Amino acid sequence: MPKFSTTMLVGLWLAVGTRHLAPQEAKDRIRWPEGKRVAVSFSFDDARASQIDTGLALFDKHGVKVTFYVSPRNLEKRLDGWKRAAAGGHEIGNHTISHPCTVNYAFSSKNALEDYTLRKMEAELDGANAEIQRLLGVKAVTFAYPCGQKFVGRGENTASYVPLVAARFLAGRGYRDEGANDPAACDLAQVLGMESDALSFEQMRSLADAAAAQNGWLVFAGHEIGEPGRQTTQAADLDRFLRYARDPASGIWVDTVAAVAKHIRAQRNAK
Repeated sequence: MPKFSTTMLVGLWLAVGTRHLAPQEAKDRIRWPEGKRVAVSFSFDDARASQIDTGLALFDKHGVKVTFYVSPRNLEKRLDGWKRAAAGGHEIGNHTISHPCTVNYAFSSKNALEDYTLRKMEAELDGANAEIQRLLGVKAVTFAYPCGQKFVGRGENTASYVPLVAARFLAGRGYRDEGANDPAACDLAQVLGMESDALSFEQMRSLADAAAAQNGWLVFAGHEIGEPGRQTTQAADLDRFLRYARDPASGIWVDTVAAVAKHIRAQRNAK
């Protein structure tokens, strides 16, 4: 994919506004709890140490729950912290065992999706679930596609592994997507995830307001939490956004990917 900065992607989304979301008849609209105008989920990948060291205190301060898409190998490095996160009500999601991505990325050239089969991907998904259950005693109910990529194989032998995710999980989250989700129509196995790394408070708020105009579900996807740097959701800006979101006047419902997906599925089933 072209190398767009986070700021460029945010600008593209805000430029086209809410046209990404189809207008819904009132009878088809998903209604958010307590009359909220938008749902926002924060998610963070790879089980990085800063998520425990910096993130947990920040989320506890504001009384919000987030989703951590974990790599089991990293769980064991800070197991007590991850047990604390799970016990505190944060969602622990599946991010595969070995984080396979395209061969074009140097870090995954020896573990490339182009060399995978659907059976091998099944082992990645099921193996990660088993390790999360063993280490933390919880069942992962949602998934995040490593690098946001959803294929295995090459050329005529390329196949989507979205059906594997759909069969195992309530929801599957993408990465570096361009907008929010239409809760009445989106495929829960391919939930759009917008990068939160490097976003300012103002950008986060603008994205939430744009999604709210169409009753949308905005899913943020980040990595490190702390001072500005590579793949880092800046703690100060995150703190400001969570303070803003917790104000009842904002009309923002902040909850985990699983909680929002369950709410959407229940409302769809009721209709």
